[in-house]
Amino acid sequence: MSNLMNTVEQNCDSADAPCSAIETILSPRVANLGGFSVRRQLPTAKRKMVGPSVFFDEMGPAEFPAGQGLNVLPHPHIGIATVTYLFEGEILHRDSVGSYQPIRPGDINLMVAGSGIAHSERERPEITATDHRLHGLQLWLALPQEHEETAPAFHHYPEDDIPAVEIDGVPVRVMIGSAYGVTSPVLKFSETLYLEATLKTGQTLALPQAPERAVYVASGALRAHGSELPTHSMTIFSRQPGVAITATEDTRIAVIGGEPLGKRFIEWNFVSSSKARIGTAREDWRAGRFEKVVGDEEAYIPY
Repeated sequence: MSNLMNTVEQNCDSADAPCSAIETILSPRVANLGGFSVRRQLPTAKRKMVGPSVFFDEMGPAEFPAGQGLNVLPHPHIGIATVTYLFEGEILHRDSVGSYQPIRPGDINLMVAGSGIAHSERERPEITATDHRLHGLQLWLALPQEHEETAPAFHHYPEDDIPAVEIDGVPVRVMIGSAYGVTSPVLKFSETLYLEATLKTGQTLALPQAPERAVYVASGALRAHGSELPTHSMTIFSRQPGVAITATEDTRIAVIGGEPLGKRFIEWNFVSSSKARIGTAREDWRAGRFEKVVGDEEAYIPY
């Protein structure tokens, strides 16, 4: 760690100077969805993607009284893989390839939209029947052009399958990709980095290398030498080696990144390298040509 910290000193000049490895710090747009707040970091005018991540939302934390809860009607996607990860609560996933899967804290749901899929996100009746909380992250990973029209699929990875490692006393879970000597079993279509870490006050974590990378502060606060990284900020770091972050209070973070894939067009829930392909998907949804969500066939979100 001493060699690493020496490198950070060279990159950031001094402990009080802003860290020169920081490209930009993003603040979220916050939407209230009927008592359920969503903080959206990507895409923004400042930054459209980080590696393959074209979309990044923090859901909640939300508290629901009995009888209320998450109720996202069937809707479509193309050209991406969605990644859902919960800190608290439970979501029931259904989709048009027949999946029925509750996701719980520590698990990963990976839905490959590819050529087209529809899904819903609701709650099981036994969850909605009681007071409950929900808090988590959702990412959309753009697919490389050669995989944009891959067959839709769904993969669930339980908590015990996600590798965990301790780095200088900091517990880290490597959800997608490889870092700190371990590799996640979660399917990926391009070089992708996604990990979670929890730091106690004063702990430092060296960031793994990646062509592009960013740190999201889900709770707490960080410092990268003279730069403050507050709660709910997303900091984009350059490829400079030897960058480390220090918690100024107990903090939970997500690190995302990977190889950039080039420009993507986004319209509603559709993502593609081709604007014409998005137009086709739009008309297919309007005309009812997407397969229906199995077990959730009646209602849907209109375009």
